[in-house]
Amino acid sequence: MNEEIDLSTIKALSVRDRIQVVEEIWDTIADEAESIPLTEAQRRELDRRLEAFEASPTVGSSWDAVKSRIVRRA
Repeated sequence: MNEEIDLSTIKALSVRDRIQVVEEIWDTIADEAESIPLTEAQRRELDRRLEAFEASPTVGSSWDAVKSRIVRRA
């Protein structure tokens, strides 16, 4: 870990502010996602899932339906 990062300063932030820091860090990772190589197993799994979707595109739930179920359970 970079020594310039002071974890005690981060720990002193409110939970809301720490979440914001995490979101900002995640955004920088997502911007460079193509630089993270997939393992062969991950590639095969993605291919398998794509083939399953293409074979039966109406099976499963939309994101809106899944999100709605999650929100109702919370």
